[in-house]
Amino acid sequence: MGERLPTFDLMAWSADGTRLPFRMHSEYLRRLYLGNQLAEARYRVDGHPVNLNAIELPMFVVGTRTDHIAPWRSVYKIHLLAAGEITFVLTSGGHNAGVVSEPGHPRRVYQIADKQADAPYVGPDRWFAEVSERQGSWWLEWRAWLVEHSSGQVEPPALGASERGYPPLADAPGRYVLQR
Repeated sequence: MGERLPTFDLMAWSADGTRLPFRMHSEYLRRLYLGNQLAEARYRVDGHPVNLNAIELPMFVVGTRTDHIAPWRSVYKIHLLAAGEITFVLTSGGHNAGVVSEPGHPRRVYQIADKQADAPYVGPDRWFAEVSERQGSWWLEWRAWLVEHSSGQVEPPALGASERGYPPLADAPGRYVLQR
């Protein structure tokens, strides 16, 4: 009807820029998304290819049902690429809403299952059919996973001039939030 819709939290979050330097953002998209270099062990860091199969640490991996950027079956392929234990979550929503799925949000559902490192591969369609759906936010599962796989909470390092010798550039939240 010619009027702007009122802004809501997710819409405002989605409108925030990436704040990555152009070259970094461009290479990230080209190498990881278009070239699929990470999944094919061709993504290099400091001259060395990153081999996901060499990572034996537990992973918590999230896919969203209607993601248009990283379709969940593509994300699920981590089961074929990594050697360690994988906890895979498939949540309702798309690229943004599926991730920003805070506890208490109505109508959120998810599926979650663990795959031990030595367990046989189960395809995504079978996984989807066999893993039951749960009501609510997957965030609580993630928190429990972090507690289980962590050695405890530590105090974050102090920031600012006293710790690192760098004076703050500006008071919080910073100048960039005021830029257009």
